[in-house]
Amino acid sequence: MTAALELTDLSKTFPVSRNLLGRTTASVKAVHPVSLEVSRGETLGIVGESGCGKSTLARMLVGLLEPTTGTIKIQGDALDTSDAAKFGKRIQYVFQDPISSLNPRKTIRQIMEAPLKQLHRMPRAQRNARIADIFTSVNLREEFLDRYPHEFSGGQAQRIAVARALAADAKILILDEPVSALDVSVQAQVLNLLADLKAQLGLTYLFISHDLAVVEAVSDRVAVLYFGSVVEIGEASDVFRAPRHPYTKLLADSAPVVGRKLAAPESWETELPDPLNPPQGCAFAARCPLASDLCRSTVPRLDENGGVLVACHHPLD
Repeated sequence: MTAALELTDLSKTFPVSRNLLGRTTASVKAVHPVSLEVSRGETLGIVGESGCGKSTLARMLVGLLEPTTGTIKIQGDALDTSDAAKFGKRIQYVFQDPISSLNPRKTIRQIMEAPLKQLHRMPRAQRNARIADIFTSVNLREEFLDRYPHEFSGGQAQRIAVARALAADAKILILDEPVSALDVSVQAQVLNLLADLKAQLGLTYLFISHDLAVVEAVSDRVAVLYFGSVVEIGEASDVFRAPRHPYTKLLADSAPVVGRKLAAPESWETELPDPLNPPQGCAFAARCPLASDLCRSTVPRLDENGGVLVACHHPLD
């Protein structure tokens, strides 16, 4: 069966300075070459510290950023940003801050109508029926359609953002920190809604978050990013129950847990690598208690270990 998403050697490099001739003199590699597949109906969680490349990767998947290298296939077809309508019907992005992602000058009805007009060329009567169905599916009242984004709470605005993505009839949703700005009780409501929609509509999710508890609860598989590279990927239960990469264990040990005193591991005190002058070997070596000379000289490959893929010369037992 064709994968919902297929990435091959996908990377992104940003120029940070140029000379008088316009040639790049310094650059930052935000995402190192990554290859992975996401099956239809799967939820792939993507976790890592701020600045690890999560959002850059997500924006490449929907055509908001042009990859430096590699290819993206969506439902078997190579992503072509020149045909935005074709891929807009297949993949949509749900942003972290729902209110700022909604046009403040347009009513919710106008916002909802945009993908139906531009992607599907629907007539008015059909648009109205479609919007009513979508609002029912996300548990919102139709009377909200004639209001403006600032009139809604964060939870309501996030439901509207999800509804807008569903209006395009896309089967793949990129969820970029979709509940991080919400209260805990509202987070649960939105996560339950996403689970229900996935089951009802056969959706595929890429769920980006720094909250490990949320990712573990919603994901089938998890990819851990560090300094622009995937350092571990596997079934969510395996990755969180017995992490193989020291960085994954560091993240897990640092996550707040009710009843446990919050104490950051000593390796958090170590400075992150300089993106303008990246280390020669493993980017995590300076913070890793298991680092050896091999780690400091050679970049580890992503290989199978204990049922997961891990990029580490000295994986944990």
